[in-house]
Amino acid sequence: MINLVTSQSRVLYDDKMTQDITKLYQTQISLSRWFGMINHPKTAELSSEDNEKRERLKILHELIGLKYDKPYQFSCVDMTNQTAEFQTFLKEHGHELCALRVIPYTPELPRLRMRGKSVKDVMQWFAEQKVNPEDYRADFVPHAEKSTWGTIFVVNKHGIFGEIIRGGHHQLTQGFYESKPMVFSYDFERWTIQPLHDEALAYVKEIVSCICVDSEKKKQVAEQMNGKFHKKYLAGYFETAASEEFGTWFIDYSPLLGELFENDRVQIGETTIQPTTQTDLIRGMGCNRGKARGRVRIVRDLTTEFQDGEILVCAMTTPELVPLMQRASAIVTDLGGILCHAAIISRELGKPCVVGTEKSTKLLKDGDIVEVDAENGVVVRL
Repeated sequence: MINLVTSQSRVLYDDKMTQDITKLYQTQISLSRWFGMINHPKTAELSSEDNEKRERLKILHELIGLKYDKPYQFSCVDMTNQTAEFQTFLKEHGHELCALRVIPYTPELPRLRMRGKSVKDVMQWFAEQKVNPEDYRADFVPHAEKSTWGTIFVVNKHGIFGEIIRGGHHQLTQGFYESKPMVFSYDFERWTIQPLHDEALAYVKEIVSCICVDSEKKKQVAEQMNGKFHKKYLAGYFETAASEEFGTWFIDYSPLLGELFENDRVQIGETTIQPTTQTDLIRGMGCNRGKARGRVRIVRDLTTEFQDGEILVCAMTTPELVPLMQRASAIVTDLGGILCHAAIISRELGKPCVVGTEKSTKLLKDGDIVEVDAENGVVVRL
């Protein structure tokens, strides 16, 4: 169960988190690498699936007309040797902003990525990575200068749930944002979104209609890519991005990630827990079942001393904090959403986790004894 508890406060965080997207992608990693850091049993499958996500989207485009971020594809050998075909691409598109994904031919090798630079500038970044060109291929994806909407959502047997935010979808995956995401759900009968936002809900319905497939097309998707459906909706994990330049694109479709959430559903509403005083209860979004009690440790940087079993409280979990996440009894963050990378990893670690509290690092102090209640999406000071 994923629980959303309402809060009207504005998100507050320091300027260090308002990074531009190129800096963000220098420090953040793909979700499959997060899985690798916790030795998840499905890491290899997830990594292989992630490498081929645009190939799956291409098939869906051919079968059901799904619009996706179609890349310009080259081998890294062609890119390094500046073949005639690549020189033509560079001449026509060198000034354009792009996202470059450097994809290994074997899943054992790391995948590299950079977003928000021009094609010419990202070539310099690629040269600095010192990889063997024979081991990789390159996908150049157009990058929008002004994003309008981003979504992440899951389709399973219970319905559809996810998040939508104004601006770039990376705010949802990485958990750093300027305005809090809206959470939506659809139980195949009724739509809900919180906070209420008619325009956002209309846009979500429009996106979801793209994966509502008739009987004949369902058969083709099932036969060609083993696609599964609930009602008429394609099952799985999805990401979309929208911009003024390109409209809406599907940028990820992961059946395997969808299977990890096959029993989850979202519950939107107010917690019934009543605090003794207003500061005794902090509201957020629960990303995993369970409760944990422990001593608070505010983690602002990697020099913080952390003891096993403490409650990890921070602005937002990052890859560098995974060792502390593994040692913590529960995790609480100011930022993040129910499907950001860090929330998914907390869920897979089996740790009670409450994200998007907005002010836990300000209201709590080192040594406070708290109960993290991920069932209700709250942190209670005891």
